[in-house]
Amino acid sequence: MFSIGEWMYDIFGPDSAALVIMFVFLIFFIDALFFPTLPELFFIIGFMYSPSLLFGLQLLTAVVIAEVLGIALLYWIVEHIRVPGRIKRIADRYVKFLICNDERMLLVNRVAPMIPFAGAFISLIDNWRISKAMFYIVIGCVIKYGIIMLMSNFFFNYFESGAAQTYTICLIIIVIAVSIAAAFLRKRKEGLTNENS
Repeated sequence: MFSIGEWMYDIFGPDSAALVIMFVFLIFFIDALFFPTLPELFFIIGFMYSPSLLFGLQLLTAVVIAEVLGIALLYWIVEHIRVPGRIKRIADRYVKFLICNDERMLLVNRVAPMIPFAGAFISLIDNWRISKAMFYIVIGCVIKYGIIMLMSNFFFNYFESGAAQTYTICLIIIVIAVSIAAAFLRKRKEGLTNENS
């Protein structure tokens, strides 16, 4: 059976944990700053390089730093360009359309992705504070990827390598599918609520 861990070893070598962490960091930084990259999948691929709690915690630290830096940089860019009032009004209307329209939505965003380019939204919504937004981003990141890491670590500790890899990949597919479904249902529900009001 194809082993992702062995494939990672072939690409990065047996002593390149730092390169794997940097690779995952870049994926999350790009995801926070430019466009979606399926970060959950890359987090797990990185974790399979060395499926241990210590390496998982190092990856998790890199993920949190990458998210904070990417979102903060996008926030700074949007703060320093002239955004048309029309765009700000559209962003404000969109956030008011969501069930949770303050910074806590960034925590909900971990389960049901409804706010792309979070750094831009933090800048555009007048009553959102960057410090509060970052708090929810960090908490959401630690909870989501911490759970994924712990479950993956469990699979690798209690199942043979091939089965653990299969269960871990299934876990990520489920997480991505649930996120997409939750976002779709939330948009649909909010759309119906908006039409009825």
